[in-house]
Amino acid sequence: MTRFEFIVDGPPVSQQARKRGKGNRLQDWKKTVRQEAEKYWSSEQKTASGLVMLQITYFYDSVQIDIDNIVKPIQDAIKGLAYVDDNQVSDLLVRKRNLSGNFRIENMTSTLAEGFARGNEFLHIVVINASNQEVLT
Repeated sequence: MTRFEFIVDGPPVSQQARKRGKGNRLQDWKKTVRQEAEKYWSSEQKTASGLVMLQITYFYDSVQIDIDNIVKPIQDAIKGLAYVDDNQVSDLLVRKRNLSGNFRIENMTSTLAEGFARGNEFLHIVVINASNQEVLT
């Protein structure tokens, strides 16, 4: 795998929803993430067997959540598709941006453009091969 990206209409469900007795909501969210990922998965792509970097950007409108709580359900949802196991995720970039805020996007992909075209909150999720593990910048 060189690059796999997809979008999911948001807002995301926090891993903390499990502790609040809202387990079905969390499981439903994981199913939604998986289903959306499968829509973008090409039959020509191969599941990563090495280390990967996971990039998650949450484009929100008015309600925001702590970004650290959205990672685990997404990692679990794409396990067995983008990578064999979530322990392959060696690098993680998670961020949030207010859709009404001031930011610039360079090198916009068609998938990310599709997310903006939908006009709702969404997550942009990218899985790529991890960089050289011996060099930190």
